[in-house]
Formats: sequence, structure tokens, C-alpha cells
Amino acid sequence: MNNLESIIEESAFKLIKVAETILPDDVVEALKKARDRETRPLAKAQLDAILKNIEIAKNRKLPICQDTGTIIWFIKLGENFPIRSKLKDILIRATRRATEEIPIRPNAVNPWTGKNSGDNTGRYFPWFNWEIVQGDELELTVLPKGGGSENTSALWMLTPGEGINGLKRAVIETVYKAGPKPCPPIVVGVGIGGGADIAIKLAKKALLRPLNVRNEDENIAKLEEELLEAVNELGIGPMGLGGLTTVLDVHIEWGHRHPASFPVGIVTQCWADRAARMRITKDGKVEILSHNVNLEEV
Repeated sequence: MNNLESIIEESAFKLIKVAETILPDDVVEALKKARDRETRPLAKAQLDAILKNIEIAKNRKLPICQDTGTIIWFIKLGENFPIRSKLKDILIRATRRATEEIPIRPNAVNPWTGKNSGDNTGRYFPWFNWEIVQGDELELTVLPKGGGSENTSALWMLTPGEGINGLKRAVIETVYKAGPKPCPPIVVGVGIGGGADIAIKLAKKALLRPLNVRNEDENIAKLEEELLEAVNELGIGPMGLGGLTTVLDVHIEWGHRHPASFPVGIVTQCWADRAARMRITKDGKVEILSHNVNLEEV
């Protein structure tokens, strides 16, 4: 293994650790704002407990939740980055190491036998989303996706005639049916267009955008805000016990669609909105982009 491979593996391992133990500042701030504006004592108490949990996890370098999720990698690989074919194996090794050393719960289960692989790796596990870009840098994002919130995600194959009104109905009904199951307050990623698989992938990609950043398209940004207001009027509240904040934010990503189809993927993410992102240059310089932390201290 050459020096750059070692740097990537070590950095990817630390990136998982950051994602599992430290929530990004935008998520923490959104939870604090929800707590400060809450009027119901029980809802406020739930948010206080969540924020205390976040503080303990960060200070003790422990996973934020016992469900440490499915490891999903989003990779932007520069066309001139010197390591390409070995990258998947490097990230698998980092995932195995994270399972043992952080530690995180083994969550890779064979659907036919029920056997757990014990190291968070297996067939299509972890999952890799690849994007080839210009340049000579590598950008890695890890999304540890919890199972409880994943279970309330949904795919809607609308007819084109239903349009934006159908989209709004799909989002509101999905959150309503989810109720307390995804551990609210949640984040909702919405993917529109492509086919069934693409819509869901776009919805997961939408979760990666910071909570304080709206869609760059003004009309879509207004729709995000409209949906956020609508789903919070449901009153499900923190942990489903009632309150003002059921959803911290709604993010939309989109692609072109077939004339006969209007696929809408909706991915729900629990309050532990975990993700971490870094950049690695061809010279082995590492910069974390999602968190204000020193990787040497992780």
C-alpha cells in the first residue's frame, strides 16, 4: 500500500467517526431553534434530551445513536486523481475498521439467511455513489443512514397530470403516515424525475445539503419552504409527542423525467442527521468540509 492509499484509508475511517459522533453545526442549530421556539413542555423536554445526547456523544467520542446506520458513500472522483480502481477496496477497509474501532454496530444482514456479516460490509454493502468530475482531487461524503427512518421512506409514481399538487400531497401524506416512527424532528429529502431508482437516489442526495441552504432555483426554494410549513402543521412533534417541529427542513433535488412518468422519491432522515464530507488532494492533503473539527484529534 502506498502512502496516498494509507492517507485515504485513515482519513475515510476518521470521516466515518466524525459522522457517527458529531452532528454538523447546521443540524445542531436547527434543533436548538426548534427547542427555543417550542411551547409545549413535553416537546421541549424531548429536544433538550436530544441536545444533551448530542453533547455527550461529541465529548465522549461515542456514536450519537445505537443504530449507527447503513454506510453509504458519495464519491466525487477527479479524472486525474492518481487512485481510482483501488478506491472501493480502500473504503471497504475503512468501513471494517470503523466497525471495530469506533465501534459501530454491525448492520449488514443477509436477507436470505439473516446472518450478519459482522463488519458492515457485504454484497452491495456499503453502497457507493460515483461521480467522475474534472480535476485531480477526491471528495468523499459518508452518510450513515439509520434503519428506522429509512423504513418510512416512500416512492410515489405519480401521473404527470398530478404535477406539483400531487408532489405536495405525496410529501405531506408520507410524513403523516410516518408519524413517530422515524424519530422526529426529521429531515425530508425529495427527489423528482428520472425513474423509480433515480428519484430515490436524488432524494438521498438532497439530504446532504446543509439545513441552512435552500435550492438554488428560486421557485423550488419557495416550494421547500411551503412544504416545510405544511408538514409542521401536522403537529406530530419531537418523538411523535406533539409540538411545533415535526420536520427540521425539506430539501428537493430533481432531474428530467419521461413524459409518461412523474416519479417522486421521499427519504426521511431522523433528527440524527448524520453526514460528513472531506476533500483529499493528489498530494495527500486532507480538508474536512462539513465539520469544524481537527482530524488529527478525532
